Amino acid sequence: MEKAARKFLESLIDAVSPSGFENEAVEVWKSQVNKSTDNIKTDIHGNCIAVLGEEKRPRVMLAGHIDEVGFMVKYIDENGYIYFSTVGGVDSQVVPGQRVKIKTDNGYLRGVIGRKPIHLLEDEEKKKAPKTEDMWIDIGSEDEEETKSKVGIGDAVVFDVGLTELNSDRLTGRGFDDKAGAFVVGEVLREIAGENLDAALYSVATVQEEIGLRGARTSAYGISPDIGIAVDVTFASDFPTMNKKKSGDIKLGGGPVIARGPNINPRIFKVLVETAKSEEIPYQIQSVSAATGTDANVIQTTKSGVATALISIPLRYMHTPVEVISTADLENTVRLLKKFMGSVNEVL
Repeated sequence: MEKAARKFLESLIDAVSPSGFENEAVEVWKSQVNKSTDNIKTDIHGNCIAVLGEEKRPRVMLAGHIDEVGFMVKYIDENGYIYFSTVGGVDSQVVPGQRVKIKTDNGYLRGVIGRKPIHLLEDEEKKKAPKTEDMWIDIGSEDEEETKSKVGIGDAVVFDVGLTELNSDRLTGRGFDDKAGAFVVGEVLREIAGENLDAALYSVATVQEEIGLRGARTSAYGISPDIGIAVDVTFASDFPTMNKKKSGDIKLGGGPVIARGPNINPRIFKVLVETAKSEEIPYQIQSVSAATGTDANVIQTTKSGVATALISIPLRYMHTPVEVISTADLENTVRLLKKFMGSVNEVL
């Protein structure tokens, strides 16, 4: 991965952006793509929309949601401990013992998530996943007054982990779901800028996907695209305990995953596969027999309907602090979408 692209991805991962608190990550994304676009704006919902060739047709919308799962401060007790609620789907079994970062009005504050030690758990407690209300954040305060002087009700919280290299081209960190997709749609626009496109390209960092696909719904309504492609992550099935009969055969490093099913326009699916083959880009196919649960779901049903596709990046350990992704898959997803934009007029 090029140095500038790697820095962009790392900055996105570092940014705190649970659903409803995406502005920090949006500013990172906007700063990266700003010089490559004809027009860029953040709409009233918080979606950041960058455009090339606004006057051209067809209009192609590439959507990658920039929000992540996380937590919010709910209650501070008399001893200064912070109780929290989840933002999006967080597995409570991976929460205890984690370091966290709280975004306050006065900057970041570090804390740890506490729980009763295993030595003191009753046998029944050991058999059950911990409840969110039975865990707390400890920032080292002496009392309620000290904590409340630093932390506000409703402050955003995320796991305090950034991007780290593993073996080969593998990276680990939090929030690849779906800052990886936001990264891809930004890179496609940046790399395609200056080329003579026969279509309008709208790259969108969408918000609030994790709580109901909300940003894609509002941004697609405003853009009114002819073609919409959501770029998200999907479950890799190349690690122990995964059932390929249920999730399909999806491998890290196997290339972008092109979805097929009722949420997907068959013509766009065919062109994406043909493009991958002709450009010798590795790809995988995923069968999705219902709504995909991604931004593609709401883009497809915008106004009178949008020809929609979904391209996903294989990901291990989704919604945990140790999501694992392949840089080759990221780069090949960018390649595929760039080449697709070059032949987009063949689609409709």
